[in-house]
Amino acid sequence: MEELDTKEKILKGAEALFTKFGIRSISMDDIAHHLSVSKKTLYQHFADKDELVTMVMQAHMEYQKKVYETITEQSENAIDELHKIGDCVRKHVAESNPSLLFDIQKFHSKAWNVWVDFKNKYIRCSVARNIEQGIKEGYFRSDINVEIFALFRLATIEIVHDEKIFPKDKFNMTEVHSQTFEHFVYGLCTEKGKKLYQKYKEHNQQPHLNSVL
Repeated sequence: MEELDTKEKILKGAEALFTKFGIRSISMDDIAHHLSVSKKTLYQHFADKDELVTMVMQAHMEYQKKVYETITEQSENAIDELHKIGDCVRKHVAESNPSLLFDIQKFHSKAWNVWVDFKNKYIRCSVARNIEQGIKEGYFRSDINVEIFALFRLATIEIVHDEKIFPKDKFNMTEVHSQTFEHFVYGLCTEKGKKLYQKYKEHNQQPHLNSVL
């Protein structure tokens, strides 16, 4: 049990550092120092940094599945689900180093494959299901090709992280995500859907009791 706790501690600590500073700039020494453990302890659980990055990515994807499944279960309709997912994505992007996904793609192919597999299977199916639900509810256009829009959404996720298109020294990544996500949503919606989406947005912008206390 203690060994499992140590491994979990390392995964969570490494993820926190990677998220804040990016992956390339963080060494195994940095992780050991941050967690107040020896490098020997790190290498007892992970063969090298590449394996650690891969396992951090796997753990993060499992966590993301739970988050999205909870959102789906608690959503009133397809528009509500999209609105909540949009908020979740904006929060994650705002808290993450802009170079995070780029570092993974360039330097850690195994971890990148974990992300690609998650995107092409889980996210693609989730987007398609949401679109089909929204069409049935009358919030999304009935003439939409579900497969095309699902693939379009996956493509926009990668485009946002392409520094050749959106250099991080010129663009705010949270704003880029928000703009591209809204473009996707409004492209889906009927007039009925647009009005409901705007209603959720306006409600979200109102001050909440917790923010005043």
